Amino acid sequence: MSNHLFDAIKRSVPSEEAIFIETGDAQYWTYGKMLEWSGKIAGAIDTLGVRPGDRVAVQVEKSAEALMLYLACIRCGAVYLPLNTAYTLAELDYFIGDAEPRLVVVSPKAEEGISTIASKYGALIETLDENGGGSLVELAKDEPADFTDSTRTPDDLAAILYTSGTTGRSKGAMLTHDNLLSNALSLRDYWGFTAQDRLIHALPIFHTHGLFVATNVILTSGASMFLLPKFDPAEVLSLMPRATTMMGVPTFYVRLLQNEGLNRNAVAGMRLFISGSAPLLADTHRAFHERTGQAILERYGMTETNMNTSNPYDGIRVAGTVGFPLPGVSVRVSDPETGMALAQGETGMIEVKGPNVFKGYWRMPEKTKSEFRDDGFFITGDLGKIDDQGYIHIVGRGKDLVISGGYNIYPKEVETEIDALPGIVESAVIGIPHPDFGEGVTAVVVKKPGSQTDEKTILNALNDRLARYKQPKQIIFVDDLPRNTMGKVQKNILREQYSLIYTARANA
Repeated sequence: MSNHLFDAIKRSVPSEEAIFIETGDAQYWTYGKMLEWSGKIAGAIDTLGVRPGDRVAVQVEKSAEALMLYLACIRCGAVYLPLNTAYTLAELDYFIGDAEPRLVVVSPKAEEGISTIASKYGALIETLDENGGGSLVELAKDEPADFTDSTRTPDDLAAILYTSGTTGRSKGAMLTHDNLLSNALSLRDYWGFTAQDRLIHALPIFHTHGLFVATNVILTSGASMFLLPKFDPAEVLSLMPRATTMMGVPTFYVRLLQNEGLNRNAVAGMRLFISGSAPLLADTHRAFHERTGQAILERYGMTETNMNTSNPYDGIRVAGTVGFPLPGVSVRVSDPETGMALAQGETGMIEVKGPNVFKGYWRMPEKTKSEFRDDGFFITGDLGKIDDQGYIHIVGRGKDLVISGGYNIYPKEVETEIDALPGIVESAVIGIPHPDFGEGVTAVVVKKPGSQTDEKTILNALNDRLARYKQPKQIIFVDDLPRNTMGKVQKNILREQYSLIYTARANA
């Protein structure tokens, strides 16, 4: 009888008195409290009728209790389904309808809107707020702490994370116990995490970076973390004398560089800064090194694979690259059309294989089959190359993905909403350089003759249809879109044209 992931976490507990979490209001969670409350919440979930393999959809604010809910799902064998807190009701209707969760846990303020959706799909609904209250916690108080963990094998599902598709329909990436555990152990060892580490955790916990990379690495190290509700440069700087590491998105580092308090003295006790979820500009890497003497470690991962590669902990971290394959992970570059392996230095499609790679897309067997080669390599959709030193460079995205502030935005989803508006002929959504978010979502729109539709009209219409981070930062109106001989919109031309305009403005 064993629970593959949680058994490994229990083996890593340094002592029940050791600190696991410190929150922004100076509240402490020991490892003993983690074991107690993850057990109590697991008991509450079990009492509600959630059985191994059932999905638990969660859209709540970041809190220690929210992490306990994730661990509780692992312990009772449920499949954890985190949902971005910015998702609209229209988006949630799709996710809940597709995943068919047994239980939906939401913030109290969102309960009224989501309860109708949950009821439509036969799901129970409970609440959890950012202060540790809510109906689920009240239920858990009456449960014993010594929950008997469900038996889960390495291949059993632990989570489903939705990642948008180029067709506009989101896909649920199925992640197993061993997908999560193998990656956590690999990163722990590769990045040198021990029980003496204290991580500054300012990431959201509804996607891979903040939930699985940060949390699971800390848990399997027996380390501790400062759990912050959001990223605030001044607060982060104030914690650095007591911390050893930080994981962030490029935007974090851009904003830290804008703070005069960032200098060598401020980071004297920090051993490691990690960046991911979006490309880190080489200029940001160099500027941070000049100010602090610290070289940011950039790595590369995906929702479907967790982390694939990393710049070295001991060794040269090359700006503009994502380093080498992690131990146990194979990376190759292939011709996007034929799938044939390319020689070193040639640019093509990045493919990966390893214990970190997901099981497939939820209820989409044909899509799953099309994304894997016959020998098991997953086709990432990212274009890249491997240089003569073995460093991997990500040079583009074959699927037109836009990454803004660390969030993935697939253009088709935004285009579908814009194209449905009155007075619009068509649109093309692209990402162009943005000084704060890395890439800014930009919609290039063709209006019908005589249409009075303007930027404000479009943005107002998208407010209730798309999460805020997916909404365009700017809208550009044109007479027509560039196309190739097959009639396909040439987004590469749009990106080049408007990126050049941005560069010219930035240098003016």
